[in-house]
Amino acid sequence: MKKVLYSRVFEAPRLEPAYQSVSDRLQHYNEFRLSFSSAEIEDQSGRCMSCGIPFCHNAGCPLGNPIPETNSLIYEGRLEEACELLHAYSNFPEVTGRICPALCECSCVHNLNGEPVTIRQLEFEIVERGWLSGWVRPLPSPILTGKRVAVIGSGAAGLSAAQQLARLGHNVVVYEKADAPGGIMRYGIPDFKLEKHIIDRRVGQMLSEGVRFEFGVMVGEDVSAKYLKGRFDAMLLAGGAMEPRDVNISGRDLAGIYFAMDYLTASNLAVKAARLEAVEVEASIDAKDKNVVILGGGDTGADCLGVALRQGAASVIQLEIMPKPPEITNPATPWPRWSQILRTGTSHKEGGERRWGVSTKRFIGKNGKITGVEAVEVRWQNGKPVEVLGTEFVLKADLVLLALGFVHPKHDSLLESLGVELDARGNVKVDQLTKMTNINGIFAAGDMQSGASLIVRAINSGREAATGIDNFLTQN
Repeated sequence: MKKVLYSRVFEAPRLEPAYQSVSDRLQHYNEFRLSFSSAEIEDQSGRCMSCGIPFCHNAGCPLGNPIPETNSLIYEGRLEEACELLHAYSNFPEVTGRICPALCECSCVHNLNGEPVTIRQLEFEIVERGWLSGWVRPLPSPILTGKRVAVIGSGAAGLSAAQQLARLGHNVVVYEKADAPGGIMRYGIPDFKLEKHIIDRRVGQMLSEGVRFEFGVMVGEDVSAKYLKGRFDAMLLAGGAMEPRDVNISGRDLAGIYFAMDYLTASNLAVKAARLEAVEVEASIDAKDKNVVILGGGDTGADCLGVALRQGAASVIQLEIMPKPPEITNPATPWPRWSQILRTGTSHKEGGERRWGVSTKRFIGKNGKITGVEAVEVRWQNGKPVEVLGTEFVLKADLVLLALGFVHPKHDSLLESLGVELDARGNVKVDQLTKMTNINGIFAAGDMQSGASLIVRAINSGREAATGIDNFLTQN
């Protein structure tokens, strides 16, 4: 075992991952983050060794990843063991290593007097080395229970639950309305953040473990809930929270206004088609040469920004109704909590403009098409936005994207026919310990039961649901 040299550990600064230049990466939709060298991995993992009492794994990570132990293995050069430990707590460390906002880094002790350990990058590095080295292998169950489980939805929650259940020996079938698995990971996250072969690689492992997939199936329409209840011993609802939040202002019916997820899906489909045919395919919603206004300052809005820039938008501006957050620390969200501070993603560094404290008043159009957005600056009083007189302005707009989040799952025929209860926010109501709904044998996980949240929470929810389902099946 390598001896930890604390003086060296304290001296090593945080190293951010390197990226392709903006001019180069705007020419494609591929991932553009560059990997650490072996020496850089050692130095960065070594920074974790100077921690006294860690908070990253419990106060930070919803999965409870044993981050200090993993980084210790990395620092000692025991990379295969580190990879195995990562997989003991997460089904998709290659995904969280790419797109998780890294709540763990906010809870890192180094944040008290410096910069946190590069936890997410180290996770990315180790799991990718695991795939290349053959350390990530199928883990089929040696014993089959004969119990059948239907998983509705193949997003992060559905896939993690399906894999856990299959490894416990249950017969699992995943039903997905799209033509491929992944949910928002596939069609809502741009390829430059998560290339889709990453999902396919993991799904290949799941197939080898016995998970079956049925694509292009809308449960509740193509297949009835009654049919599934008769064929399966348990059912997991993991369809996500796909009802987008809208705005009710004048001009909403103008052509050229789209929900962000529709825009991102169109782009992902075009990229997929281009990859298959090795030619450029134009998205059905294209920002080329257009003035784009994005309503919503979160990650989805940033994804729209990155796509619009790659499509060749004339201009892009992202509007957020909340005030601009502080850049370094926020007393309202002290360590080790997730800090509400200004975060600048890679897309923001590629171009466009951001404005905070802005409320949209109406959409302006001509001949039925969007031509502009009228907005006003606001200040917040008692938790409500108040317009600042004399600050109205109009932005030229040929394309408007609504990146305002989601309100709850689709209240479709499936939920109605199953008779599951909904909570006050319109999400599927579950027992928080077992994830079972009010209907015996029917469970729910992920955004469908919690509302729109982070991928790391969806993975954890799926794993918790798998435990609840397994306990239900073994007791019945």
